[in-house]
Amino acid sequence: MRKTAFFLLMLFLSRSAFADTVSDKEKAALVKIYHATNGAEWKVKWDLALSVTTWFGVETNNGKVVGLNLSDNNLKGELSDEFSDLVNLKIIDFSNNKISGELPSNIGSLQHLEVFSLFNNEIEGSLPASLYEISTLKVLLLNNNKLSGNLSNKIRNFNSLENLSLFDNSFTGEIPKDLENLQHLSEMNVSYNQFEGTVSKKIALLDSLNMTMLDKNGNPFLLEINTEKEIMQ
Repeated sequence: MRKTAFFLLMLFLSRSAFADTVSDKEKAALVKIYHATNGAEWKVKWDLALSVTTWFGVETNNGKVVGLNLSDNNLKGELSDEFSDLVNLKIIDFSNNKISGELPSNIGSLQHLEVFSLFNNEIEGSLPASLYEISTLKVLLLNNNKLSGNLSNKIRNFNSLENLSLFDNSFTGEIPKDLENLQHLSEMNVSYNQFEGTVSKKIALLDSLNMTMLDKNGNPFLLEINTEKEIMQ
């Protein structure tokens, strides 16, 4: 009887231990991200000797890493390419930190990502082409960084996007007209960039700061609204 009870206990513990782990590949990716963002100086650190499921801000489901919630945790450094190994991620929230450098060029490998929040950091460069391939994105918050370059017309691929925030960066060029075709987009702020040209009234109404841009001298101005009228037949 005791042997049976002992066997059942060990079986339960072994199953629990199995459920408590993630793949070696995902764990290795997390460890590299930890070191790349100066984990030793995080406000809440990870004990790398313990199970991944005990690590602060790491959300797992059925042995897969599905969320990283490390907002305001004193992350410093650059985001490494190892993100591509966390293919099950749905949420990344690294907002309010001191992350610098460019976004990983292979970020588009995260084909289940729904929330990408990196506002209030020091990220620079243009948006990687692969980012536009994540059709599952619902929330994209990249405001208050040092991003630049143009927005691609491939922004039309964001079929699920509900909230877009890019304000207070250095984006240039024209705002893609395809934005107004995103049926789920209900919140947007792209002001305080260096966009130029005209925008439709529909897009302007979405922007909470009324399309207030900055010229090369840092002076604010409003983008012109395209007032073309339909020709009555």
